Amino acid sequence: QLIHSSSVSPSKWIPEVVSTVIKMDAGSRFSTDGALVQKQNYRQEKKRATKELFSALKDPSVVIMSDWLKIRGSLKSWTKLWCTLKPGVLLIYKTPKAEHWVGTVLLSACKLIERPSKKDGFCFKLYHPLDKSIWAVKGPKGENVGSITQPLPSNYLIFRAASESDGRCWMDALELALSCSSLYKLTAKHGREGDLSTSSESSHILHLLQLNDTVLLGNHNMEHDGFSDKSERETHDDWDNTANENGGRLTEESDVDQSDELSPGVQATAYVEQSTEEMAEVGEASQVETVSEENKGLIWTLLKQLRPGMDLSKVVLPTFILEPRSFLDKLSDYYYHADFLSQAALEESPYERIKHVVRWYLSGFYKKPKGLKKPYNPILGETFRCCWLHPQTDSCTFYVAEQVSHHPPISAFYVCNRKDGFSISGSILAKSKFYGNSLSAILDGKARLLFLSRDEEYIITMPYAHCKGILYGTMTLELGGKITIECEKTKYLTELEFKLKPFLGGSSSVNQISGKIFVGEELLATVDGHWDSEVFIQEKRSSHQETLWNPSTDIRSARLKRQVVQSEHQGEFESERLWQHVTSAIMDRDQVRATQEKFVLEEAQRKEAKERGDKAWVPRLFQQDAVTSEWSYKHTDVRAWDPELCKVQFEKDGIIQTHEKIQRQHNGLSYSHTWPSQQKVPLILYHDYQSLPHRVVKGR
Repeated sequence: QLIHSSSVSPSKWIPEVVSTVIKMDAGSRFSTDGALVQKQNYRQEKKRATKELFSALKDPSVVIMSDWLKIRGSLKSWTKLWCTLKPGVLLIYKTPKAEHWVGTVLLSACKLIERPSKKDGFCFKLYHPLDKSIWAVKGPKGENVGSITQPLPSNYLIFRAASESDGRCWMDALELALSCSSLYKLTAKHGREGDLSTSSESSHILHLLQLNDTVLLGNHNMEHDGFSDKSERETHDDWDNTANENGGRLTEESDVDQSDELSPGVQATAYVEQSTEEMAEVGEASQVETVSEENKGLIWTLLKQLRPGMDLSKVVLPTFILEPRSFLDKLSDYYYHADFLSQAALEESPYERIKHVVRWYLSGFYKKPKGLKKPYNPILGETFRCCWLHPQTDSCTFYVAEQVSHHPPISAFYVCNRKDGFSISGSILAKSKFYGNSLSAILDGKARLLFLSRDEEYIITMPYAHCKGILYGTMTLELGGKITIECEKTKYLTELEFKLKPFLGGSSSVNQISGKIFVGEELLATVDGHWDSEVFIQEKRSSHQETLWNPSTDIRSARLKRQVVQSEHQGEFESERLWQHVTSAIMDRDQVRATQEKFVLEEAQRKEAKERGDKAWVPRLFQQDAVTSEWSYKHTDVRAWDPELCKVQFEKDGIIQTHEKIQRQHNGLSYSHTWPSQQKVPLILYHDYQSLPHRVVKGR
């Protein structure tokens, strides 16, 4: 009860608890014959109880408190995680199960403050006063990599409890754990490990706390107390005095680091990990469709309306051939392995860079639906957004797409990960041609991949999808055509050919691909294999051959997890919400209802186009170049990532932006500046406010 309600320091109330318990039991435990004997027994009992209590608190197998808490990530959105508080450490899990470990916070160098909040619940903050990392390098069982979740800040964490009583309970428990962490380190330092648990988890926690001084605080090579000079030590003393004046607890008013906040009123989109995903097997079997007798009749009815060479963009297709997602969604399949581009941006050799780019390009094709399916034609003004978290670089790749034209159907997209140094922009004009027993879906357009720090651009084209066996034979879907990946700056060029299966070809001739890599006119390497399985690259000079790409089980399991926006938080014209009723009917195998729901959307689009008349449609996120007719993202930011200035990249309402630090520091001084348009900019010079014991108010 004292832990849950008292604001008294644990060092004061623990002896009081022991004393009270012993006093209540004194009448039954001790004889009243001799006051001296009773006093001696009382002292011994008090020492024993206090020793056992502190021993329990120092044992990492002891759990002080555990419950669900919301934690604010680097993207400024909240994630509900299971938190387990032990002496010296705070363990964070995705679920109450121990195998879903996310991270471990080392408490010995942390400060704790209450953080007022306008929303429901109670907020508090754990942070490092010197802006060092608060995270342990390994998990409680020696894990090197935790479960993937939204990226969390390195030097602080903001928590939200469900109620004020729960929040204050957590703060009291954390203060107890903070005080225990120093005792635990002292015990470990003197080698008295016999009192501690010998479980593997306990031993790893012990090891982490022993490394705490060098890993968490860093190796300053100055003073043994962790402060580099006298002023910092005095600042720390003033900080502690401020805390004592407030009853031993800091509040947000005395918190000196406000740099972790976004601008007032700006909030990032909340993403959640995609729960389900369809993945077909490798090979021709997943690209073959067996049409039922009922659907054959629909196909014949459709074919009567067509002529060879006819464009199918205005033809209403039956719903049984639809893949239950939008074409804007399907275009995002190329970024589940965006970490290949993160690696490419770090390569110094242009040859190694283009190899990584080709590997990434090939990684976008093996994810295919089961059978012969076509995604929805997007509605004019329809948008789609998602992102992928990069656990290795603590970054995020954002994807936004918009249907900018309906006739002709043009889809524009933009992908960006400024921290890892790349962006991609492009637009696709989808064309369909009917040839009698076959049809082709041609993706006319190009993508521009830019490595930001190198100002290096790669122009990329796409293959076409070919469906054969419509009138006779087996309906089969393949990829065909020649594509190029070209960089004008480095003069590197990759040519790839997606080959259709020959008439007399066997299973080994399905999904074949071949190509060459040039620099200028010189041939450097050849590429050969199957685009949905293994692809080899052979060096021309050395004849050395290696695997360029292979979507093995390990590669598939290691691919990035896609984060999506929940449908209830989407706008009316976002893909999942817009097509939700059609998707529901297709998943229920109700083709009649799916056709009806699809007709409702198409009819609404026709009505809107009629009301708009000759007035041009203005896309919300993209704009068209009047000279080149290419579409580009309105909010493109091609600046290289500056870790001294940039804090985090985030997305809100389809706008990808970067939160930057307000202050720029130089030689221990801080320059505060604003940049109003067409005005002279005054510079206000003051000492680094992070070294001051009180909050610096802007303008004072």
